[in-house]
Amino acid sequence: MLGSQEYKRLLLAFPPRPIESESQLLETQEILDSILDKPNLSDEEKEYINLLGTLIYEYESREEIVPDIYGIELLQALIDEFGIKQRDLVSIFKTESIVSAILKGKRQLTARHIEELARFFKISPAAFFKNVDNR
Repeated sequence: MLGSQEYKRLLLAFPPRPIESESQLLETQEILDSILDKPNLSDEEKEYINLLGTLIYEYESREEIVPDIYGIELLQALIDEFGIKQRDLVSIFKTESIVSAILKGKRQLTARHIEELARFFKISPAAFFKNVDNR
């Protein structure tokens, strides 16, 4: 499979290399996304995606790109990142005033809120909790 012409074409179009900078990361992610956008992936494309994903993972592990934010701070960052309004979260919190109170730190996120926010933003519910790994 790895010796196929399609795999060789992918390697020649964007030769995978260790990622050393933010610009290389963005370029690699762009290539990866362009392949993932295809409706049906070949085995060769899946192998290539796996390779690019490994390179991205290795870079992000070294660089610790994602800040350690959680809870309400994470919610605010997601709102900003996705450009959504408080009213867009009413289906989760029931009222805009509850959304506002949570973002101001006057109310806490409940387990149900976290579960629904994770589904809404397509992330793990664990992202909303402080990392207590002391390694």
